[in-house]
Amino acid sequence: MAANENERRGLLIDWGGVLTTNLWVSFNDYCVRSEIDPGAMVRSFRENAEGRELLIALEKGTLEEAAFERSFAAILGVEPEGLVDGLFAGVGPDEAMIEAVRRARGAGLRTGLISNSWGTHRYPHELFAELFDGIVISGREGMRKPSRRMYELGAQRAGVAAAECVYVDDIPFNLAPAEKLGMATVHHTAAETTIPELERLLEVALA
Repeated sequence: MAANENERRGLLIDWGGVLTTNLWVSFNDYCVRSEIDPGAMVRSFRENAEGRELLIALEKGTLEEAAFERSFAAILGVEPEGLVDGLFAGVGPDEAMIEAVRRARGAGLRTGLISNSWGTHRYPHELFAELFDGIVISGREGMRKPSRRMYELGAQRAGVAAAECVYVDDIPFNLAPAEKLGMATVHHTAAETTIPELERLLEVALA
């Protein structure tokens, strides 16, 4: 974490897996329902070159969801129809984390969303005006985290210097670019640990 923690006046935060329930729990449940080895699905994202390129293209918005489903379903050996909906079937809002962002903004902090997307239609856009001063979604920008520019845009659109921000993500390697820009970072695993850490860094009550 960067120095001068008491000067933090911006909160930048990921969506899936931070302001929602755990994505991998939902993905695992889909695999169980579909009789797929959950480990094989994870390896398809992380170790299979074709699977990884499909994911990157989907998150950048250069591949349509239906095309991703057809190609990724072939890797998994399942039917493509409803694949993405099935993966996300168990994902819901993390109300405690959403309320923390709401309170942070209400306390005068600048807030921003920095999110890798699986299609922009899956976000509750009706909440955005209430929660965020700035929004950076990979499918709209044609790039994805961990691109440094995603974090730079996040701070810029939130109206705060990068070095004055705290950034929260559930994927550790997405934190490194934020740290290089001088942001304090929080690796999110649960609201019960993230919220107290944000309260310490931002010096505001969030729960």
